[in-house]
Amino acid sequence: MNYAFHRLARSAPKYAWWKAIVTGLIALGIYVVFTVIITVAMLIASFLDVGGVAAQFETLLFEGTIDNSQPVILAFSLATVALMLPSIILARLIMGPRPLGLISSVAGRLRWSWLGRLALPAIVVFAVTFGLQLFAIPPLFGDEIVGPQIGANTLALIIVTLLLVPVQATAEEYVFRGYLMQAIGGWLKHPAWAILLPVPLFMAGHIYDIWGLLDVGVFAVFAGWLVWRTGGLEAAIAAHVVNNGVIFLLAAVGMVDANTSEGTPFGVIATAITLGLFSWWVVRMHTRLGLERVRVVREPIPADVSVQVEPTPLSDSDGSEPRNL
Repeated sequence: MNYAFHRLARSAPKYAWWKAIVTGLIALGIYVVFTVIITVAMLIASFLDVGGVAAQFETLLFEGTIDNSQPVILAFSLATVALMLPSIILARLIMGPRPLGLISSVAGRLRWSWLGRLALPAIVVFAVTFGLQLFAIPPLFGDEIVGPQIGANTLALIIVTLLLVPVQATAEEYVFRGYLMQAIGGWLKHPAWAILLPVPLFMAGHIYDIWGLLDVGVFAVFAGWLVWRTGGLEAAIAAHVVNNGVIFLLAAVGMVDANTSEGTPFGVIATAITLGLFSWWVVRMHTRLGLERVRVVREPIPADVSVQVEPTPLSDSDGSEPRNL
């Protein structure tokens, strides 16, 4: 029997509808513990003022202001999201299904070679998009082009971005396109449910205005569709890592504002076009390479059942007693 990505939970011999709910609760509990640990560590570092942490962390703690232009705050923000990855992995280890790698792809593992190939289309498409937005669009509206500005925090911000953004983006994909898609897919067969229902939850995890949230929603829809179409999280991870990585690297050199919470209609359109081109490129690559889209599970062959058949005696056409031949 063939199972698409969103139906992989159903491929487990001991599937039960309630296991996805318990998995989510366990993951949430583990995540809370991890978050408390990292928060306490930050409080201690702030109290001891290790590396000048106090001033940066107090702004977050007492004013509720997230200033991602500060390396410590950026690291804390990214790390708290990244902790979702070990949380959901541990929960799946406890509850199943097996193998654990089914949360990654229909191959039962993260397809690293495929993920590596996806770096090219992701980098090219997003580089062109951001390049147009930064250097081609502003002059059309009479705005100045903003060049790079190297500051005291630039190097630290770049290091934090390179170390944590890949984990942060991957964590979101494992939760929203891995766990949630498969949980919903276990209950509802059509892929549209598994693709669309997690979108509002993904949007709720971002503090933006309506256009910013729509931008995030467009990304979530394309990412979900790619996961279903390619049979794994790899394409969504590549797009997410490159998108977030470029944004925070540009913010590190002062070319964009890492703290902005405002989106624009143009931004939503740009995201849709960017991800549309990326999706087209990815699907062509996936088809050309002949990679799997579904998981094939052979149904167990039922044991032979012996059927005793009473012998039918041979008789003459006139109904007389049988005779030896």
